[in-house]
Amino acid sequence: MRVIATRTVLVPKERGSETRVALVPPAVSTLVDAGWRILVQPGAGVAAGYPDEVFVAHGAEMDTAGIRRPDVVVGVRLGGASEDPLALERRFGPGTVFVGVADPLGEPAAIQPIADAGLTLYSLDLLPRISRAQSMDVLSSQSTVTGYKAAILAAAALPKMFPMLTTAAGTMPPAEVLVIGAGVSGLTAIATARRLGAVVQAYDIRPAAQEDIESVGARAVMLPLDPGDAEDVTGYAKDIGEALERRQQELLAQVLAGVDVAITTAAIPGRRAPTLITADAVERMPPGSVVVDCAAPRGGNCVLTRPDEEVVTERGVRILGPTNLPATVPHDASRMFAKNIVAFLTTMLIDPTAPNLNDEIVRGTLVTRDGEVVHEEVRQMVGALPSQEATRVTRA
Repeated sequence: MRVIATRTVLVPKERGSETRVALVPPAVSTLVDAGWRILVQPGAGVAAGYPDEVFVAHGAEMDTAGIRRPDVVVGVRLGGASEDPLALERRFGPGTVFVGVADPLGEPAAIQPIADAGLTLYSLDLLPRISRAQSMDVLSSQSTVTGYKAAILAAAALPKMFPMLTTAAGTMPPAEVLVIGAGVSGLTAIATARRLGAVVQAYDIRPAAQEDIESVGARAVMLPLDPGDAEDVTGYAKDIGEALERRQQELLAQVLAGVDVAITTAAIPGRRAPTLITADAVERMPPGSVVVDCAAPRGGNCVLTRPDEEVVTERGVRILGPTNLPATVPHDASRMFAKNIVAFLTTMLIDPTAPNLNDEIVRGTLVTRDGEVVHEEVRQMVGALPSQEATRVTRA
């Protein structure tokens, strides 16, 4: 791996409650060996278990003076994905390249100010789902952490043990877990819950997901529905319409009545999460049951979910709506994220000033450049905003 000329990459400390860091020390070594100069803001990796001196030992320099204009800024959460939108981006001048997750489809109001500032933004949550992009797929790597931690949260919140235990005091039956959504986070939740000893079943509107569910040892729940083409060209589930959604809710309520834990992971990029669990369905769950709603950042799959709050019903059912589970496992989540960043920088941005726009990965992730919103889908969403919304940033 070789860069055309020495390029400076800045690793800032993330804002708000975000504990991950975009590059970890071993990743720094890889980039330094490839000819990059890495600057790290003091304290950037401390919350993830990576102190400043370890970064220095791997070839990074501490950005104690505050560089005016690096070539590239890598961040975990940029733009609308940040808890403090644009606080970082406003520090740098035109031409600076930003690489990270900016959620442009979910928060398009944050994009026009980035373009107006002359900044170049690559949002890796827009990566095309092709084999060449797998090593850069931040959504998959972080969803792995989400699924793992969702199962751990459920086990901790449930007033029962997950495994079946036979003791002198009797036999304790295993917990019954339902995972809704069989993407990366759902499949990891299944695997983790099974390792903890639970009996797991899973449901996904996409018929093709049945094989994936069974491959990790769960029983696939087959509802008597005719979803037709429930999967879009990117491989994600798509909107199925109100009538079919209501029927799906009714059938899922029957399944939920017999489980101790529901872990929901169903999401549609750039859209509100589909409502899969109604208040009536929660009411029918056994007392003390737990719902972990991983779709809380998009409004939740359960109608009672409140992002980052715990809801307890009269029957003692606990509904958890975490919005950033990877940040609760920051050491390993950062390692995975950094691998994705290194892969992107060393293959797609060998020369950040001259991106290969013929490459579908570059073209698919490039959001703003030369003062314009250049990503077609994002540009349409920004254009559809009221004029005052396109120039200011709001948070849901």
